[in-house]
Amino acid sequence: MADTAVRTTTALLAVEDVAVHFGGVKAVDGISLEMHQGNIYGVLGPNGSGKSTLLGAMTRLTPLTRGRFLLDGVDYTKVPARKVHRMGISRTFQTVRLLDDRSVRDNILLGQDTLPKQTRKAAAMQVDEVMERVGVREVAQLRPDELSYGMQRRVEFARAIIGRPRLLLLDEPTAGMNTAERKEIGKLMRQLCDEGITQFIVEHDVEMMVDTCDYLFAMNVGKLIAEGDPHDVVRHPAVQEAYLGKGAASGA
Repeated sequence: MADTAVRTTTALLAVEDVAVHFGGVKAVDGISLEMHQGNIYGVLGPNGSGKSTLLGAMTRLTPLTRGRFLLDGVDYTKVPARKVHRMGISRTFQTVRLLDDRSVRDNILLGQDTLPKQTRKAAAMQVDEVMERVGVREVAQLRPDELSYGMQRRVEFARAIIGRPRLLLLDEPTAGMNTAERKEIGKLMRQLCDEGITQFIVEHDVEMMVDTCDYLFAMNVGKLIAEGDPHDVVRHPAVQEAYLGKGAASGA
């Protein structure tokens, strides 16, 4: 999708000069970007570029050094992490975080515990539909430790969408999945987008990101180095250099 197509309305999420420093390490160093409702965004970058740290900051799990976040123009920078979910922001994690002493169904239902009572009731009634969409209904009564890693990722994905978030942050959502499974999740992401759920994806599968995302950001050593149409971003010289090295990129 062209730049003008995703920047014609007020930003659903605005990231303004955000920095996260750990001592002398500048994990995120002055990132500013916008995301608008009804689009799928992605962020590319080599290991250590600050992608997951940025997601942690967006959900207020990671303290900021400076900067701020605005959701529909409302500054939520100082909102406690436990309340961010109630604002309509949900996420998955780079490493699976499920409770092995609870069933798949119970783990998914935990995704709506912070929502208003009436919303939780509606979500509970929809759990079977969500499990069907994500492909885990047949294992609803099993524990996560009885599942493959790819299936665990599906359960976490289901938990993240059960409360119908406005903004869904996905940290390597297809890790551990085969090509067919990745395509299924990509198709589901597009369906959710069509239903109004904006998404922001961190993923190492460049082909999947290009095929799925409307707009890409690229990071390296904590900074934003490119953004725009996915095909243009992956061909950008700075992105090529970040992934391949200067010599390899110049000869590509």
